[in-house]
Amino acid sequence: MDVVLPNNWQPRPYQRELWNHLASGGKRAVALWHRRAGKDDVCLHFAAVSAMEKVATYWHMLPEAAQARKAIWEAINPHTGIRRIDEAFPKEIRENTREQEMMIRFKNGSTWQVVGSDNYNSLIGSPPYGVVFSEWSVGNPSSWPYLRPILAENGGWAMFIYTARGKNHGYSTFNMANKSSDWFCQKLTVDETGVFSKESLQRELDELRSEYGEEEGEAYYNQEYYCSFEAAIPGSYYIGEINKVQKEGRVTKVLYDESVPVETWWDIGKSDYTSIWFSQNYGNEVRVIDYEQFNNKKPSFYTDMLSKKGYHYGTHHLPHDAGYDRFEGCAFEQLRALKPEWEWLVHDRTPSVNADINRVRVFFSRCVFDADKCESGLECLRSYRKKYNNAKKCFENEPYHDWASHGADAFRYLAVHNKASAFLDLKKITDDRGFPTINAWQTSSTKSNRI
Repeated sequence: MDVVLPNNWQPRPYQRELWNHLASGGKRAVALWHRRAGKDDVCLHFAAVSAMEKVATYWHMLPEAAQARKAIWEAINPHTGIRRIDEAFPKEIRENTREQEMMIRFKNGSTWQVVGSDNYNSLIGSPPYGVVFSEWSVGNPSSWPYLRPILAENGGWAMFIYTARGKNHGYSTFNMANKSSDWFCQKLTVDETGVFSKESLQRELDELRSEYGEEEGEAYYNQEYYCSFEAAIPGSYYIGEINKVQKEGRVTKVLYDESVPVETWWDIGKSDYTSIWFSQNYGNEVRVIDYEQFNNKKPSFYTDMLSKKGYHYGTHHLPHDAGYDRFEGCAFEQLRALKPEWEWLVHDRTPSVNADINRVRVFFSRCVFDADKCESGLECLRSYRKKYNNAKKCFENEPYHDWASHGADAFRYLAVHNKASAFLDLKKITDDRGFPTINAWQTSSTKSNRI
């Protein structure tokens, strides 16, 4: 049976410019299109065509693997009642479909898989030839620097499809692509596509104002339907503080001072990320000189990486769970065994994350960040946000856990436990496991738990 691709589908008029760019051999594209403009549909159908033309590996990447399953793998086209992947990849061209792995193997040898940017560098198999970065503005920004050399080497293609989420890495990607002759770059709002009627848009605006409040609801509306980068990320904890830090010129070039010890502040992950901030104290000022984030690495990787930086270290500050199974064994013991000459401290768990977040907000006023070395860490802080309850239509009073959480948690430890902090009178003690630690809540009577 002959199958014609794209399968029973044609690009809408406003989608045709992107489709033509890809079909004519374009390798890089940014589609900053409003919500429900059909971004993923274009990419799914183009991936089907590309997979038949060149035998290779193809990825459709969303911020998280769990989200990818719901949004792409299991998604139903409401107009046809058919799974979107079945529309784009008819069963006649498939060798098999692996539901658990969210992977399709085609009869010609190509594979297409739905993946998450939360574990992009631990995926097993052939390197991809084509990658769709869906919802790029809330995806892990580290995934592109990791995959870019692969696609450059094999001549592969990459598409970035998203709506705006403040002036984060999505904003930077759009501006870069818009200035480059090698990239397709397009911004489409509801005024350009005509997907929604004026009545339905007004209804959406009214509902968003009701759910989020007048100001935040309108910001969300402009972000989703008019691709505005000016709106703050809904639920973001620190965006106002970071904007102030930038406005005051405190995101700049920060030189390492060899005469001042460098403190490191860790959030340790096993399959999640291990994030590390590097700081130097100058009286009341904290100079944040560096940031690193990796996953699926052994303890020796981190001690080697720290050694190669050549910094003169003071104390390496570890979170409360460093005494447990984080690196397939006790992280504290493994790190101390590798570098016994360094000082390692394990901090106690603090009573309230929300109280800590308020302390972080105040702590920003003391910080200066190195613009280049801290760029990815600042992205984490910008994107750190509250969890949204879709059923109740409101933000919950707890953080949303994603790629940004780990860098934000490590910075929280820096803010709460730093010796320059005005919040605490810190005292070194030994915990019940015999680990050197700091009990952040064993404070003097004059400074007891005050903000």
